[in-house]
Amino acid sequence: MKKIHLLILLVILITTNSCSVYNFTGTGKIDANTYQVNFFPNNSDLIEPGLDRNFTLTLQDLIQNQTNLHLVKNGADLTYEGEITDYRISPMTATADQKAAQNRLKIRVNVRFTNKNKEKDDFEKPFEFYYDYPASTQLTGATKDAAIKEIFERITQDIFNESLAKW
Repeated sequence: MKKIHLLILLVILITTNSCSVYNFTGTGKIDANTYQVNFFPNNSDLIEPGLDRNFTLTLQDLIQNQTNLHLVKNGADLTYEGEITDYRISPMTATADQKAAQNRLKIRVNVRFTNKNKEKDDFEKPFEFYYDYPASTQLTGATKDAAIKEIFERITQDIFNESLAKW
């Protein structure tokens, strides 16, 4: 009976000890306590109201939910800044009678990441993703919101991976 208790204690110690070095989001140990996400203005040719605010909040929320870092307004260890450089709807495939069969919404964001404690991690890089939808469908209302949400989830996860998870 004593050996079973010892074995259970050993498993618990190994499990909790390993979680301090690696967590389920894949970030490992982050050499920072605070982060800030500056406003990402929409500098694309096509202006979508609220796109800039929604992207900024989506990135803040992702980092908040996947790390133990504290969000601050300025003077942070980690800083994310940049701009939305492209918001575009384009025809992708055509039918036999030369009509669009599918359209694509593409969003590109240029990101500048600064790590005050580890300058070699700094980068400036574009991130983009897209959402394809039938040309017969208008990209409005709930369809547009779902498309933008999916694109932002992918872009912010890619930014997170590049800056903190190093994938």
